Amino acid sequence: MPSGGTHVAAQRRARLPLAVAALLAAASAGALVPSAQAVQTPPPQDRALQRGLEQLVGAVGGPPGVIAVLKRGDHADVYRAGVADTETGRPPRPIDHMRLASVSKAYSAAVALRLVDQGRLSLDTTIGRRLPQLPAAWHKVTLRQLLNHTSGLPDFTTSAEFRRILGEDPHHVFDSRKLLDFAAGQPLAFRPGSRYQYSNSDNIAVALMAEAATGHRYEDLLKHLVYRPLGLRQTSLPQGFRLPEPYLHGYAVDPPAPPEDVTELFGSSGLWASGAVVATPKDLGRFIRGHAGGTLLSPHTRKEQVTFVPGGASEPAGPGANSAGLGIFRYATRCGVLYGHTGNTAGYTQLAAATPDGRRSLTFSITTQTSKSIKPALLAQVRKVQEDFACALLRR
Repeated sequence: MPSGGTHVAAQRRARLPLAVAALLAAASAGALVPSAQAVQTPPPQDRALQRGLEQLVGAVGGPPGVIAVLKRGDHADVYRAGVADTETGRPPRPIDHMRLASVSKAYSAAVALRLVDQGRLSLDTTIGRRLPQLPAAWHKVTLRQLLNHTSGLPDFTTSAEFRRILGEDPHHVFDSRKLLDFAAGQPLAFRPGSRYQYSNSDNIAVALMAEAATGHRYEDLLKHLVYRPLGLRQTSLPQGFRLPEPYLHGYAVDPPAPPEDVTELFGSSGLWASGAVVATPKDLGRFIRGHAGGTLLSPHTRKEQVTFVPGGASEPAGPGANSAGLGIFRYATRCGVLYGHTGNTAGYTQLAAATPDGRRSLTFSITTQTSKSIKPALLAQVRKVQEDFACALLRR
């Protein structure tokens, strides 16, 4: 990435609208680095997995870096290609912080489901009961429908006013608890419970319901109900645009221009419970093993969590055939089933998945954004490689 000078400033201003559009759609190859646990002659399947990552980094418009961590019990295999930082050339590491984008929705779901177990919320609790200040047309929407994206709530990130503010000042500090005001003038997209439609508004409402039910801030609920029980020490929910160091840099990649570092281009307050969690691959793996394995839930709530809506895909779609549960997705791959969540935002595309018993996990992070509307060909390639990693996880 060029540095300094008015040319770079002008270039960034010219590209900002595209970057804003890329962020809101979520809701040049570097040096190749071998597996952190590589040996002189790795097994053929390990070499194939490594080649898959190298091909992603080498693809036109591909990420400058990628890191995948397979965890089985106490043993972790780390695969990586490219670089974490194009300026220094250092490799991606499991202790690098990164934006989780919509994987954050799994965290707000984890909070809500724990409150259900405690009897402080019910899956049938309605917006009207806990959040009567929201539009009357939304009042019959239940917590269950918010968690499995069958609510019909309009997506606040599609608001022209929200986009205008973010476009003029990417570091604008929103009042996260008033984000739904941007969608308050829009009707429900459909009758609640009648179909699936992914919406960033859903998990904002989930967090607000959790706060209303407990009288505690969502950030504190995360710490007490999720971070501490699962031993997460490298996970946070920032409001600003800075990331804790060290971090995995995220890039806008638009050849023939060099990759542009967009790690800190946007603030997090406009995403909050829907997309602002920051964590390391190590902590993300620990979380998804607990969340996908139902570690913190009673058997009854666990059963509700893994009742899936067929065809409900995460954004972007994960490997295999997708179905939507309560803050979790079922990925039916050619080798078996994983539970998890995906996410994409400016500079990052994420997958976190685990076996239903929570004993094995996969985190897969690339440092550019892909979705069904942004670089769909790259996304197809990413999903193929993710499925190869899923098979490696499931067959051992």
